[in-house]
Amino acid sequence: MDIQFYGANCVVITTKQVRIVCDDTLASLGAKSVTREGDVCLFTAAHPDAVAGAKMTIDMAGEYETSGINIRGMQARAHVDTEQERTATMYKLTIGDTRVLVAGHIYPKLSESKLEEIGLVDVLVVPVGGNGYTLDPEGALRVVKAIEPKVFIPTHYADSALKYEVPQQPLQDALKVFGMEPKETTAKFQLKPSDAADTTQLVVLEKS
Repeated sequence: MDIQFYGANCVVITTKQVRIVCDDTLASLGAKSVTREGDVCLFTAAHPDAVAGAKMTIDMAGEYETSGINIRGMQARAHVDTEQERTATMYKLTIGDTRVLVAGHIYPKLSESKLEEIGLVDVLVVPVGGNGYTLDPEGALRVVKAIEPKVFIPTHYADSALKYEVPQQPLQDALKVFGMEPKETTAKFQLKPSDAADTTQLVVLEKS
């Protein structure tokens, strides 16, 4: 299994059997969609239409199984929701022994019951661009500390190639808030036994 980053909140998780494309909203941001025929498409916010050619399109909570991968969608409070609303969906993917959580644009304070529902996480994908559009670096760090993954990957930061509705903070701003150096900067991430450290590691994915 490997993970690649395509800009905004879009990551692609590839196994020998299937590609899982998370939050491919790139076309709406002035870039080219990376979704291919036969992909499984996940969206952390409501997506009214099925993606043409996709094997599955998922934008809500539930239990799903495809190509030996368990996908659990969990309702969550979005960063712009009221205390009662739950319009975001987090996805926990179990791929062999690896558990990946795609957080999406969630409210940074996770309840104890939500953390219990999330359970153990190896790799956390979390947006950091802030400015009311998504989690800011401080909120992202709060999520990381609550979930305690082995590795976390920041997404959704400033990118001159994308036409964000709201300017996003640069990745460097987030790194300063995190107060840690990336363990690895790579175009394609694969979880290795050495990533099972006592402390959470930061990995920066170069845009594919």
